[in-house]
Amino acid sequence: MLIVAYIGFGNSVTHYHLPYVEEKKDTIKVKYIYRREEDRIGDTERETWYPNYIFTSNINEVMEDPEVNLVVINTPDAFHVDYSILALCKGKNVLCEKPFALTKTDAQKVFHLAEKNNLVAMANQNRRFDADFLTLKKVIDSGVLGELVELESHYDYFKPAIKKNKKFGFLYGLAVHPLDQIISLFGTPNKVTLDCRSIDNPGLADDYYDMDLFYAQGFKATVKTSCYVKIDDPRFILHGKKGSFTMPSLGHNSNKTYKPGPILLEDTVYSESLWGNLSYVSEDGTDVHLKVPIETTNYGAIYDNLLEAIENKQPKVVKNEEVLAVLDIIEQGTIIAKEAVK
Repeated sequence: MLIVAYIGFGNSVTHYHLPYVEEKKDTIKVKYIYRREEDRIGDTERETWYPNYIFTSNINEVMEDPEVNLVVINTPDAFHVDYSILALCKGKNVLCEKPFALTKTDAQKVFHLAEKNNLVAMANQNRRFDADFLTLKKVIDSGVLGELVELESHYDYFKPAIKKNKKFGFLYGLAVHPLDQIISLFGTPNKVTLDCRSIDNPGLADDYYDMDLFYAQGFKATVKTSCYVKIDDPRFILHGKKGSFTMPSLGHNSNKTYKPGPILLEDTVYSESLWGNLSYVSEDGTDVHLKVPIETTNYGAIYDNLLEAIENKQPKVVKNEEVLAVLDIIEQGTIIAKEAVK
């Protein structure tokens, strides 16, 4: 059984962790949520929504508890590595929010420490379990498109206020997800070309990116985000030698509204207008056109895998080399964005 302590209590914990963990009480128990004292000022009402958890501002209380076998780190990015190392040194397994680290070198240090201490340290790349991505994966796994030629991944916004943004972090905060999705499917690319910059503030921000990842047999995957897209592109556009698939955009999680209280899992019913569009030539030469039902988002799958990895030494679903490949691309992209000029 996983006995969990969370470091942090932001939207990531309340929206993308606890609702799924609460559905797994036979295998997971949340014992602690650690918050810095300054973060609790004026924000303790939310703690009353979870009466079975121990809220604490004493990090030693968490780290010295022998019952805790998993620490989940949901702090600002700059503290991910420090808390990961602290937990591993105290004999705790680690699940760390993205980005796992800010550099490939630091990520390697954490992985090496985990291996040395015979513990598990894994990145929480939960967007591998998004409904739209699982639908894309279902189509790829079916093989009906034949040899794949090209995949486009779009995650766009229409936010003209982005012109006020003069800081970096977009690549680490957002690009980390679609990059991981591509690398989880196809592995480390043979070559990448990167256009990372800010439309309004080149050299001062990284809020636009267009990344091409090249693989064997001429296959290319493109990951792209812009804040000046008023009409949504499809979330995914996939072409193979036998056909094509498009997955409409399902909107952004950040646009959802929630009532006060614990977030509860609900079955999302998508209208058929949002289903995927699949067109291919079958083995007998028939043109096939289908609407593909959308799969169900399942962020809890990360915890199912962690339980197997910790208790039964099964492989981690998010592999070390995948995390390092993503960070390598983001580090390159950040350098390019900092060098961009009008």
